[in-house]
Amino acid sequence: MHTKRIIPCLDVKDGRVVKGMNFTDLHDAGDPVELAARYDEEQADEIVFLDITASSEKRDTMVQVAKSCASKVFIPFTVGGGIRSVEDMRRLLQAGADKISLNTAAVKDPTLIRQGAEKFGRQCVVLAVDARRRGGGWEVYINGGKTPTGIDCLTWIQEAVSLGAGEILLTSMDADGTKDGYDIELTRCVSKSVPVPVIASGGAGRLEHFYDVLTRGEADAVLAASVFHYGTFTVRQVKMYLKSRGVEVRI
Repeated sequence: MHTKRIIPCLDVKDGRVVKGMNFTDLHDAGDPVELAARYDEEQADEIVFLDITASSEKRDTMVQVAKSCASKVFIPFTVGGGIRSVEDMRRLLQAGADKISLNTAAVKDPTLIRQGAEKFGRQCVVLAVDARRRGGGWEVYINGGKTPTGIDCLTWIQEAVSLGAGEILLTSMDADGTKDGYDIELTRCVSKSVPVPVIASGGAGRLEHFYDVLTRGEADAVLAASVFHYGTFTVRQVKMYLKSRGVEVRI
Protein backbone atom coordinates (compact mmCIF):
# COMPACT_ATOMS: atom_id res chain seq x y z
CA MET A 1 0.00 0.00 0.00
CA HIS A 2 1.28 3.46 -0.91
CA THR A 3 1.82 5.99 1.86
CA LYS A 4 -1.41 7.90 2.43
CA ARG A 5 -1.38 11.67 2.99
CA ILE A 6 -3.26 13.68 5.61
CA ILE A 7 -3.97 17.22 4.43
CA PRO A 8 -5.59 20.03 6.44
CA CYS A 9 -7.67 22.40 4.31
CA LEU A 10 -7.84 26.11 5.04
CA ASP A 11 -10.75 27.93 3.39
CA VAL A 12 -9.78 31.60 3.34
CA LYS A 13 -12.17 34.57 3.20
CA ASP A 14 -11.02 38.17 3.77
CA GLY A 15 -7.64 36.87 4.95
CA ARG A 16 -9.12 34.59 7.63
CA VAL A 17 -9.78 30.86 7.74
CA VAL A 18 -13.50 30.03 7.82
CA LYS A 19 -15.51 26.82 8.02
CA GLY A 20 -19.18 26.00 7.53
CA MET A 21 -21.54 23.20 6.51
CA ASN A 22 -22.53 22.29 2.94
CA PHE A 23 -20.62 25.40 1.79
CA THR A 24 -22.75 27.79 3.92
CA ASP A 25 -23.00 29.19 7.49
CA LEU A 26 -19.34 30.20 7.72
CA HIS A 27 -17.55 30.76 11.03
CA ASP A 28 -14.08 32.17 11.73
CA ALA A 29 -11.42 29.53 12.42
CA GLY A 30 -8.23 31.59 12.71
CA ASP A 31 -5.23 33.07 10.93
CA PRO A 32 -4.18 31.02 7.87
CA VAL A 33 -0.42 31.26 8.36
CA GLU A 34 -0.62 30.49 12.10
CA LEU A 35 -2.81 27.46 11.42
CA ALA A 36 -0.52 26.28 8.62
CA ALA A 37 2.51 26.51 10.94
CA ARG A 38 0.64 24.47 13.55
CA TYR A 39 -0.18 21.77 11.03
CA ASP A 40 3.42 21.70 9.89
CA GLU A 41 4.45 20.99 13.50
CA GLU A 42 1.76 18.29 13.74
CA GLN A 43 3.37 16.48 10.77
CA ALA A 44 0.70 17.14 8.17
CA ASP A 45 1.87 15.92 4.79
CA GLU A 46 0.60 18.94 2.87
CA ILE A 47 -1.71 21.93 3.28
CA VAL A 48 -4.38 23.30 0.95
CA PHE A 49 -5.45 26.95 0.94
CA LEU A 50 -8.67 27.77 -0.91
CA ASP A 51 -9.77 31.37 -1.46
CA ILE A 52 -13.53 30.81 -1.34
CA THR A 53 -14.46 34.33 -2.45
CA ALA A 54 -12.26 34.20 -5.56
CA SER A 55 -12.29 37.93 -6.32
CA SER A 56 -9.24 39.72 -7.69
CA GLU A 57 -8.50 41.56 -4.46
CA LYS A 58 -8.70 38.32 -2.50
CA ARG A 59 -6.23 36.74 -4.91
CA ASP A 60 -3.84 39.49 -3.92
CA THR A 61 -4.44 38.42 -0.34
CA MET A 62 -3.61 34.82 -1.26
CA VAL A 63 -0.30 35.88 -2.81
CA GLN A 64 0.61 37.42 0.54
CA VAL A 65 -0.61 34.32 2.37
CA ALA A 66 1.56 32.16 0.10
CA LYS A 67 4.62 34.33 0.73
CA SER A 68 4.09 34.29 4.49
CA CYS A 69 3.39 30.56 4.52
CA ALA A 70 6.49 29.78 2.46
CA SER A 71 8.66 31.50 5.05
CA LYS A 72 7.19 29.54 7.98
CA VAL A 73 6.03 26.19 6.62
CA PHE A 74 8.28 23.47 5.27
CA ILE A 75 5.75 21.04 3.81
CA PRO A 76 4.18 21.36 0.35
CA PHE A 77 1.12 23.56 0.01
CA THR A 78 -1.49 24.14 -2.66
CA VAL A 79 -3.35 27.37 -3.35
CA GLY A 80 -6.66 27.64 -5.19
CA GLY A 81 -9.55 30.01 -5.79
CA GLY A 82 -9.96 32.72 -8.39
CA ILE A 83 -7.09 31.53 -10.59
CA ARG A 84 -8.04 32.40 -14.16
CA SER A 85 -4.79 32.50 -16.13
CA VAL A 86 -1.29 31.10 -16.44
CA GLU A 87 -0.06 34.40 -15.04
CA ASP A 88 -2.19 33.89 -11.90
CA MET A 89 -0.58 30.47 -11.53
CA ARG A 90 2.89 31.91 -12.00
CA ARG A 91 2.39 34.59 -9.34
CA LEU A 92 1.32 32.05 -6.71
CA LEU A 93 4.05 29.54 -7.57
CA GLN A 94 6.65 32.30 -7.44
CA ALA A 95 5.23 33.35 -4.07
CA GLY A 96 6.03 29.88 -2.74
CA ALA A 97 3.08 27.61 -3.51
CA ASP A 98 4.00 24.09 -4.66
CA LYS A 99 0.75 23.40 -6.53
CA ILE A 100 -2.16 25.34 -8.00
CA SER A 101 -5.77 24.23 -7.68
CA LEU A 102 -8.18 24.99 -10.53
CA ASN A 103 -11.94 24.67 -10.34
CA THR A 104 -14.35 27.21 -11.87
CA ALA A 105 -11.86 28.61 -14.39
CA ALA A 106 -11.01 25.12 -15.64
CA VAL A 107 -14.68 24.28 -16.21
CA LYS A 108 -15.14 27.52 -18.16
CA ASP A 109 -11.90 27.06 -20.12
CA PRO A 110 -10.50 23.52 -19.96
CA THR A 111 -7.47 24.55 -22.04
CA LEU A 112 -6.19 26.32 -18.91
CA ILE A 113 -5.36 22.88 -17.51
CA ARG A 114 -3.18 22.06 -20.50
CA GLN A 115 -1.53 25.46 -20.43
CA GLY A 116 -0.63 25.09 -16.75
CA ALA A 117 0.64 21.54 -17.17
CA GLU A 118 2.79 22.48 -20.15
CA LYS A 119 4.22 25.56 -18.44
CA PHE A 120 4.80 24.27 -14.90
CA GLY A 121 4.43 20.47 -15.08
CA ARG A 122 1.30 18.44 -14.44
CA GLN A 123 2.47 17.76 -10.87
CA CYS A 124 1.70 21.44 -10.15
CA VAL A 125 -1.87 21.32 -11.50
CA VAL A 126 -4.60 20.09 -9.16
CA LEU A 127 -8.19 19.88 -10.41
CA ALA A 128 -10.64 20.72 -7.64
CA VAL A 129 -14.12 19.32 -8.16
CA ASP A 130 -17.18 20.18 -6.06
CA ALA A 131 -19.74 17.46 -6.73
CA ARG A 132 -23.34 16.93 -5.62
CA ARG A 133 -25.30 13.73 -6.08
CA ARG A 134 -27.85 13.88 -8.90
CA GLY A 135 -29.83 10.79 -9.85
CA GLY A 136 -27.44 7.91 -10.37
CA GLY A 137 -24.34 10.09 -10.57
CA TRP A 138 -22.82 13.38 -9.46
CA GLU A 139 -23.03 16.87 -10.95
CA VAL A 140 -20.16 19.39 -10.99
CA TYR A 141 -20.77 22.74 -9.28
CA ILE A 142 -18.70 25.91 -9.69
CA ASN A 143 -18.42 29.37 -8.11
CA GLY A 144 -17.79 28.05 -4.62
CA GLY A 145 -20.55 25.45 -4.90
CA LYS A 146 -23.21 27.97 -5.89
CA THR A 147 -23.71 27.16 -9.57
CA PRO A 148 -24.72 23.79 -11.04
CA THR A 149 -23.16 23.07 -14.42
CA GLY A 150 -25.06 20.03 -15.68
CA ILE A 151 -21.66 18.36 -16.19
CA ASP A 152 -21.17 14.77 -15.05
CA CYS A 153 -18.43 14.53 -12.42
CA LEU A 154 -16.67 11.42 -13.76
CA THR A 155 -16.76 12.62 -17.37
CA TRP A 156 -15.25 15.97 -16.41
CA ILE A 157 -12.49 14.49 -14.26
CA GLN A 158 -11.44 12.08 -16.99
CA GLU A 159 -11.31 14.94 -19.50
CA ALA A 160 -9.27 17.09 -17.12
CA VAL A 161 -6.74 14.33 -16.52
CA SER A 162 -6.36 13.84 -20.28
CA LEU A 163 -5.61 17.58 -20.51
CA GLY A 164 -2.88 17.41 -17.88
CA ALA A 165 -4.37 17.55 -14.38
CA GLY A 166 -1.93 15.74 -12.11
CA GLU A 167 -4.15 15.31 -9.07
CA ILE A 168 -7.85 15.50 -8.16
CA LEU A 169 -9.18 17.30 -5.09
CA LEU A 170 -12.66 15.82 -4.81
CA THR A 171 -15.20 17.42 -2.49
CA SER A 172 -18.60 15.90 -1.80
CA MET A 173 -20.94 18.86 -1.30
CA ASP A 174 -23.49 16.52 0.28
CA ALA A 175 -21.03 15.45 2.98
CA ASP A 176 -19.15 18.74 3.46
CA GLY A 177 -19.11 19.86 7.10
CA THR A 178 -21.60 17.21 8.22
CA LYS A 179 -19.03 15.10 10.11
CA ASP A 180 -21.02 12.04 9.01
CA GLY A 181 -18.24 10.59 6.88
CA TYR A 182 -16.86 10.95 3.39
CA ASP A 183 -18.81 9.92 0.31
CA ILE A 184 -17.21 6.52 -0.16
CA GLU A 185 -19.06 5.67 -3.36
CA LEU A 186 -18.14 8.94 -5.08
CA THR A 187 -14.50 8.69 -4.02
CA ARG A 188 -14.15 5.07 -5.10
CA CYS A 189 -15.75 5.75 -8.50
CA VAL A 190 -13.37 8.62 -9.19
CA SER A 191 -10.32 6.78 -7.86
CA LYS A 192 -11.02 3.84 -10.15
CA SER A 193 -11.64 6.03 -13.20
CA VAL A 194 -8.35 7.97 -13.37
CA PRO A 195 -4.62 7.11 -13.01
CA VAL A 196 -3.74 10.18 -10.90
CA PRO A 197 -3.95 10.63 -7.10
CA VAL A 198 -7.35 11.49 -5.63
CA ILE A 199 -7.73 13.57 -2.46
CA ALA A 200 -11.04 12.93 -0.69
CA SER A 201 -12.73 15.93 0.94
CA GLY A 202 -15.94 16.56 2.84
CA GLY A 203 -17.42 14.82 5.87
CA ALA A 204 -14.69 13.93 8.39
CA GLY A 205 -16.06 13.60 11.90
CA ARG A 206 -14.59 10.44 13.41
CA LEU A 207 -11.27 8.65 13.08
CA GLU A 208 -13.03 5.77 11.32
CA HIS A 209 -14.03 8.12 8.52
CA PHE A 210 -10.40 8.66 7.52
CA TYR A 211 -9.77 4.93 7.46
CA ASP A 212 -12.91 4.18 5.46
CA VAL A 213 -12.24 6.63 2.63
CA LEU A 214 -8.57 5.66 2.35
CA THR A 215 -9.39 1.95 2.19
CA ARG A 216 -12.91 1.36 0.88
CA GLY A 217 -12.91 4.68 -0.99
CA GLU A 218 -9.41 3.98 -2.41
CA ALA A 219 -8.35 7.63 -1.95
CA ASP A 220 -4.66 8.46 -2.06
CA ALA A 221 -5.03 11.29 0.45
CA VAL A 222 -7.64 12.74 2.75
CA LEU A 223 -8.52 16.38 3.34
CA ALA A 224 -10.18 17.72 6.50
CA ALA A 225 -10.88 21.12 8.00
CA SER A 226 -13.13 21.62 11.04
CA VAL A 227 -11.98 18.52 12.96
CA PHE A 228 -8.44 19.93 12.81
CA HIS A 229 -9.24 23.64 13.18
CA TYR A 230 -11.37 23.15 16.29
CA GLY A 231 -9.20 20.52 17.93
CA THR A 232 -11.37 17.42 17.59
CA PHE A 233 -8.25 15.56 16.47
CA THR A 234 -4.66 16.47 15.71
CA VAL A 235 -3.05 15.34 12.48
CA ARG A 236 -0.78 13.09 14.53
CA GLN A 237 -3.76 11.42 16.25
CA VAL A 238 -5.25 10.61 12.85
CA LYS A 239 -1.94 9.20 11.63
CA MET A 240 -1.41 7.07 14.72
CA TYR A 241 -4.93 5.68 14.40
CA LEU A 242 -4.43 4.85 10.73
CA LYS A 243 -1.07 3.25 11.42
CA SER A 244 -2.65 1.10 14.15
CA ARG A 245 -5.10 -0.20 11.53
CA GLY A 246 -2.41 -1.03 9.00
CA VAL A 247 -2.58 2.05 6.78
CA GLU A 248 0.86 3.28 5.68
CA VAL A 249 1.40 6.90 6.74
CA ARG A 250 4.44 9.13 7.26
CA ILE A 251 5.16 9.73 10.96
